[in-house]
Amino acid sequence: MSEAVLELEGVSKNFGALKATDGVSLTLRRGEIHALIGPNGAGKSTLMGLIGGALRPDAGRVRLDGVDITRLDMAARARAGLGRSFQISSLIPAYTVRGNVLLALQARAGHVFRFVRPVARDRELGAQAARVLDRVGLSDRAAVPAAQLSHGERRMLEIAIAIAMEPRVFLLDEPMAGMGTEGARSLMRFLDGLRREAPILLVEHDMDAVFTLADRISVLTYGRLIATGTVAEIRADPAVRAAYLGEDQP
Repeated sequence: MSEAVLELEGVSKNFGALKATDGVSLTLRRGEIHALIGPNGAGKSTLMGLIGGALRPDAGRVRLDGVDITRLDMAARARAGLGRSFQISSLIPAYTVRGNVLLALQARAGHVFRFVRPVARDRELGAQAARVLDRVGLSDRAAVPAAQLSHGERRMLEIAIAIAMEPRVFLLDEPMAGMGTEGARSLMRFLDGLRREAPILLVEHDMDAVFTLADRISVLTYGRLIATGTVAEIRADPAVRAAYLGEDQP
């Protein structure tokens, strides 16, 4: 693995007396999938919010390709190259599948105040949207409102929107949640190839997916990182086994 693309240095966030994240430092390297795991309430969603710009840290720094982005808002971070999918869908339900992707493409181009209808007539944007939808297997659903998609299709549309932004980093928050076995396997194969375009920071409860995909894993409990390492190192770590995996984990 080569140099870090995304760096967190001592990132902390308090909500009153609660330390949601406590001095978290980690790196995401070019070409890798780095999984972030931990029990419910460990602070994973807060940390993703701090990386994506939905929250501001009380202390610490976030860097993208060496540039400090700590004070940038969500939109500025997206333009800088953070492509995020959310645990709770951020799609526009009344817009079609194609329309949702077109909005991402226009945002990437900087035309955030143009209406969808004129943008839809832009042939180049239309061609780009078609290519993205083909990649995620939603070409035949392009004209369907997002509200009518299945759960799995909505997750793939979220990823399509992230891809449309041509990010330097993918932030994926529980993409396997609610998916059946076949859907999860298909998504795992897709993500395994996606890392070649940009590294992936993956928050995921599906440990089969984590152990299959991750080059490195960081374990978060009570807002603190207790371990970072390879799959083998994390499986063997006594503190991780006690705090999260369970003593019966092979």
